[in-house]
Amino acid sequence: MSLTGLQTRLQHQFKDLALLQRAVTHRSFSADHNERLEFLGDSVLGMVIAGILYERLKDLPEGDLSRVRANLVRQETLHQLALELRIPEVLRLGEGESKSGGQKRPSILADALEALIGAVYLDAGFATAQALVTRLFKAVDINPQMQAIGKDPKTELQEWLQGRKMRLPIYRVVGTLGAAHEQTFEVECEIDELNLNERGIGSSRRAGEQAAAAVMLQCIKTALKANVKNNNNNDYKK
Repeated sequence: MSLTGLQTRLQHQFKDLALLQRAVTHRSFSADHNERLEFLGDSVLGMVIAGILYERLKDLPEGDLSRVRANLVRQETLHQLALELRIPEVLRLGEGESKSGGQKRPSILADALEALIGAVYLDAGFATAQALVTRLFKAVDINPQMQAIGKDPKTELQEWLQGRKMRLPIYRVVGTLGAAHEQTFEVECEIDELNLNERGIGSSRRAGEQAAAAVMLQCIKTALKANVKNNNNNDYKK
């Protein structure tokens, strides 16, 4: 597997080629896989995109900026960028994952792109990773109307908490199920200030986080309705 072409497309020559190789390695191929790099790259990507939106969309309030960012870093967008970089050509997948079409799976490609961003960050620092993300999103039409596409559960939960001056939720993978090429991820969503923990399951870490956030939102809405009902009953008794 030659990674020369990928480095050309990234416009970055790695000093540590092991980082690059790890970034394109799925967990089904090796224990030395890209999930930790993906975690890092996800944070770098979010920070860079936040900076871009802060500069470009100067009149948008915080909530709308969050929705635009959510649309930019969602799986569909990252999948398309991964295809433009021709990541499927260099992905290292286990036999089962490869036979089941892993090279075309949007979640795997989106995760690999984030892992590459994390690898560039470790190899050359934040400024170089920032330049990479800026180049990747240069052709993406970023406009205020993107916030109208709708809120995903993670964004909706984040905005609800921010509106009440609470800390953001913590997401952690608590279990994986199934064979390497068809794993599901069980993710826990924790809101410490509310003493709440809920779990969700998805076909990727990202999908599991969204599922956990959706369960948490439903839990919160149910609790709020119960409080309103109790208050109304108390008022009636008076």
